[in-house]
Amino acid sequence: MIQLLIDNPLLLLFVVAAIGYPLGRIKIGGSSLGVAAVLFVGLAIGSLHPDLKLPELVYQLGLVIFVYTIGLSSGPVFFASFRRKGLRDNLFVVGMLVLAAAITVIVSNLLQFRSALAAGVYTGSLTNTAALAGVLEYIKSTAPRAALDQLLAEPVVGFSITYPAGAVGMILLINVMQHIWKIDYAAEAPRLRDAYAGATNKKLDNRTIRVTRPEAAQATIQELIDRHKWDVIFGRMKRAGQLSLADGQTRLNTGDLVSVIGTPDDLDRVIGYLGEASDERLELDRREFDHRRIFVSNPKVAGHRLRDLNLPQQFGAIVTRVRRGDIEMLAHDDTVLELGDRVRVVTQRKHMDAVSAFFGDSYRALSEIDILTFSLGLGLGLLLGMVPIPLPGGIVVKLGLAGGPLVVSLILGTLGRTGSMVWSLPYSANLTLRQAGLILFLAGVGTRAGYAFVTTITQGGGASIFTAGIVITVVTAVAALWIGRWLLKIPMGLLMGVLAGLQTQPAVLGFALEQTRNDLPNIGYAAVYPVALITKILLAQLLLALLR
Repeated sequence: MIQLLIDNPLLLLFVVAAIGYPLGRIKIGGSSLGVAAVLFVGLAIGSLHPDLKLPELVYQLGLVIFVYTIGLSSGPVFFASFRRKGLRDNLFVVGMLVLAAAITVIVSNLLQFRSALAAGVYTGSLTNTAALAGVLEYIKSTAPRAALDQLLAEPVVGFSITYPAGAVGMILLINVMQHIWKIDYAAEAPRLRDAYAGATNKKLDNRTIRVTRPEAAQATIQELIDRHKWDVIFGRMKRAGQLSLADGQTRLNTGDLVSVIGTPDDLDRVIGYLGEASDERLELDRREFDHRRIFVSNPKVAGHRLRDLNLPQQFGAIVTRVRRGDIEMLAHDDTVLELGDRVRVVTQRKHMDAVSAFFGDSYRALSEIDILTFSLGLGLGLLLGMVPIPLPGGIVVKLGLAGGPLVVSLILGTLGRTGSMVWSLPYSANLTLRQAGLILFLAGVGTRAGYAFVTTITQGGGASIFTAGIVITVVTAVAALWIGRWLLKIPMGLLMGVLAGLQTQPAVLGFALEQTRNDLPNIGYAAVYPVALITKILLAQLLLALLR
C-alpha cells in the first residue's frame, strides 16, 4: 500500500484530503481543527516512509490560489477600514506580531532552536500557513542543497507541533477575559451603530408606514434620509389608491402609504418621524409591481455601482436588497455589485423578464471562472513576490508565493474591474477555490515533513517545541487583550475580530461571532487580516536571517 501511494502522488493527495477533511469537522470542547486537520493527516501518512510525499508543486499551487482568493474578497473591506480606525488597528497588530517575534527569539535562544525550527514555531504559534510557505521559499533560495531536505522539514515540524496551541489558546484566553471583564455584547453593539454602520445589522424587515406628519412632506425622500441618517430603502408607495415606486426625488404627502426596508431599530426611527405603522402590506400586492430574486451573472454589470446602471430610467425598477453569500444588505446607490450576488428587484410585471436578462440570472454562468483575469492576476502576484526587499543589515526578504499574490489581489479586489476585465470572482467560486487551495497546501507540506516530524517527537524534542509555542501564543494574546481593551479602548466585539485577524485564524473568528451575535468581529478581522498576513511572512523570514 505504501509503495502504491509513493508511485501515485494524486492518489496520495486524495487519500490525505479524504481522511483529513472529515476529521477536522469533529468538535472537541466546542472547537475543531477545521481544514488544518489535513496537515496532521499528511504528517501521519508522510511519517510512514521518507519517500511518501507529494510533489512540491502541489503545495505551491494551493498556496497561491488560497491567498489570491482571500485578497480578492478582503480588498474592499480592508481599504474601507482606513476611513475609520483601520490605521490604528493595523499598527496595533503589527506591534503585537513584532512582540511575538521578539519572544520567539528569546525562547529559541534559551532552548537552542535552529533558525528554521524557530521560524516554524513562530508561524505555528500564530497559526499562519502563508508565513510558513514564505519560510520554506526563503530556505530553498538560501540553503545549501546537501542540507535542503532537513532544513525544509524543520519549519513544518515546528509549525505542526505549535499550531494546536495557537488555535485553541487564543480562544481560551478570550473566553476567560470576557468573563473576568463581564462584557455585555448586547449593550455594547447599539453604541457602535454610528461608528461601524452595518456591523450590528440583524435580519432586514419590510414595513408599511402611513404618513401622518405634515413636516414629512417638506423634503424629498433622499433629503430626509441624509438629514436623519436613516439606513433604509424606500420601495412601493400608494397614493390615492395608485401604486408606484418611491425614489430619492419623491415627496411624501400626508395619507400616503410607503413600504420601507431596514432593520427593526431603523424602521422604528422612520415610523416615529413619518407617522405610524400600517397593517396593510404593500409588498404583498403583486398585481402590478412584482419582486424577484435575480442572480448577477452578467460580467457587464459586475463591478458597477447601482446608480450607474440606471435601472429606474431603463426599466422603472429599483433594487432593495443584495444577498452576498449568507449576508443580506440594503441596496444603496453606491453599492457595487459582484458576480454571484442575488439582488431583489421591484418593477412592473411586464418588465421583470427584461430586468432578469439584464442581470444575467444564470446559475450556470456563475460556475464559469474568467480564466484570463484569474491567471493574469495570479501572474502579476507571482512577479511581485519575486521582487527582493532590502532591509537594514544587508538582509533581503521577498513577499514570495504568499505575499505577492495577496498584495495584488487586494488591489484588484478593490478595483473590481478595469474596463471590460472583471477581477472579482463569484462568491461561491471564491470559497470553493480558497478551500481547495488550502487543502492542497496543507496536504503537500504535511506529507513532505511527516517523516522528520515523527523523528523529532520520538527523539524527545517535541515537548520543548510545544512549550515554546504556548509561551509565544499566551504572552502575545494577553498583551493584545490588555492593550487593545484598556489602552486603545477598542470595543471587545471588534477587538476579538482584530485578534482573530492577528492570528489569521478563522476558528477564533467563528468563536467571536458566536459570542457577540453581530458582525463587529467580521469588521475587525477583515480590517487587519491582510496586514497581519504580510507582516508574518516578512517577520518569519527575518527570524531565519537573524537567528543564523
